[in-house]
Amino acid sequence: MNIYISFILSRQIHTSGSFNYIIKMTRLRVVDNSQIGKQAMFEGKPPKCIHIYNKLNIGYIGDKILIAIKGEKKKGILVGLKQKQQAKIPKYDSNNIVLIEDNGTPLGTRIYVPIPHILRTVLRQKTYSKGADYTKLLGIASTFI
Repeated sequence: MNIYISFILSRQIHTSGSFNYIIKMTRLRVVDNSQIGKQAMFEGKPPKCIHIYNKLNIGYIGDKILIAIKGEKKKGILVGLKQKQQAKIPKYDSNNIVLIEDNGTPLGTRIYVPIPHILRTVLRQKTYSKGADYTKLLGIASTFI
């Protein structure tokens, strides 16, 4: 009887559902060719999310976040999430981010992964409301899905 109880207690059963967003301290993958992003991914120290710029503190595709990368604070845009997504939004193998400056221009010159088509409409709305220019980010993307 005692062996049976210890077997049940040792099993790890997860009862929470999958989410379609990220939270603080989530590890991310840099998918552009910025110098700091390439170095961090090569060394095996991916960036972590330390702040999400919205009222709910959860990040969806197209949200601006603050990350810690190689001991520095940088800003980025979420372009792909690993968790289960809504209808017509693709699911990725990792949480992808593109590094940007404060005014919205990307640090790199190329994005290596296809980004979702819904990101065009999301970033256009944020360009007009927030004052940052995200059109350059859409311009360096090679493929959309």
